[in-house]
Amino acid sequence: MEIANPCLACGACCAFYRVSFYWGETDDVSPQGVPVALTEKINDFRVAMRRAPTLAGSGGHPRCLALRGFIGKRVSCSIYPCRASVCRDFAPAWENGQPNPRCDLARAAWNLAPLLPGQWDSPGNLPKAA
Repeated sequence: MEIANPCLACGACCAFYRVSFYWGETDDVSPQGVPVALTEKINDFRVAMRRAPTLAGSGGHPRCLALRGFIGKRVSCSIYPCRASVCRDFAPAWENGQPNPRCDLARAAWNLAPLLPGQWDSPGNLPKAA
């Protein structure tokens, strides 16, 4: 089965960046919000997604607790329909015809090659790990 979205064979951003956002996006405030049980308080205004313990081979990067699968192989978000705005707003490199150095940085941290412009047209042609 071919993966239609290169992100489903990556997950690096979810295992590199801390996902922090306004607490009003959680399900204790918004019915379709991020499950509050998967968050931790940062301050009076912001929460962050809890992270799984660092695993061997992760380069010390803790991953979002909602991420399922294997980085660089096949991943999914267990709360995709109610993910935080910061996740919704993160544009993978070349998805909209524009580069994203933050996507490239996360992929490099996991020894994954950067995405290339044509990969959104031909997702079966994903870059292999370096």
